[in-house]
Amino acid sequence: MTISSLSYPERDHSLSMEDEGRYTCIFTLFPSGNQKTEIPLNLLVPPFTNVKDNLPTLGKEEVLFATCTAAGSKPPAEVRWLTGALGDKVRTTTNSTHYDNDTTTTVSSLFGVPTREINGHQVQCVISGDSFFTEETLPFTIQVYFSPTEVNIRAISEDSFECVTEANPSANFTWSRSGQSLLQSAVKVEGAKLQLLSRTSDLNGLYQCEASNAYGRKHAQLYVHVASGTCSAAWASFAVFLFLNVIGAAAWWFFKSGHFQRFFPMHGDEHSDPPSPRSPGDGHGQDHQKLQREVSTVNLLKCECFPHC
Repeated sequence: MTISSLSYPERDHSLSMEDEGRYTCIFTLFPSGNQKTEIPLNLLVPPFTNVKDNLPTLGKEEVLFATCTAAGSKPPAEVRWLTGALGDKVRTTTNSTHYDNDTTTTVSSLFGVPTREINGHQVQCVISGDSFFTEETLPFTIQVYFSPTEVNIRAISEDSFECVTEANPSANFTWSRSGQSLLQSAVKVEGAKLQLLSRTSDLNGLYQCEASNAYGRKHAQLYVHVASGTCSAAWASFAVFLFLNVIGAAAWWFFKSGHFQRFFPMHGDEHSDPPSPRSPGDGHGQDHQKLQREVSTVNLLKCECFPHC
């Protein structure tokens, strides 16, 4: 009988560390007799691998971003980080623990300062060793967690608005109305967006958008005023109001500065002395600044109208 014709029974057998050692194979050849040979059984144990996010929050001090672990390998695995363009903005440390069963756990840690600039950068943990046919690469995106920053409300259209902020994780948005409930028949809310479905005075009021996540909350406010009458009439009233205010302010300044007496002398004051020169810091300059402030205040007035301006 030749070796090629021998039949071996099939058997499922899951090897463990206890199976490692030297095995003796004894076989008989005719007419030479018994022969034996020793076969060493050395096990290669691939590790369990993972990357764990340490959930860093926004700050100015160095913290642990993540750990990459190769657990229970034989022989020990090599663990390293590929950080690309981050360069010296991050640093790594590696530690290994050897166990009685001759396996090793290797942990590599990634450190850095948790800023918004570093948030979202992608890195890779690369694990290699004799127990791998090919090296294993675990991608990881650095996450810096922070509460919503400044909240802004922007107009999408004349009757739609959106609440905008920056947060990680992404913020949840809640719209509310000061002192009143939202009119479900006249207002549509979808996440960060608020849409006014009608244009009646029932919608007038102060609306608030709150952005929140697990790390904090902030809000912004929007005042809605549906003007009665046409927008052109409102603009005409505004123009007349602005004109009268400017004329009145100019006349007041003209009188206070002394120019009124020069061009229109009062009876009994025809030979009065001309007004003394004024320094830049006296009442003349203050009057001029007050006029500018009044005009600026008027310019802040605006016409809010629906449906068209």
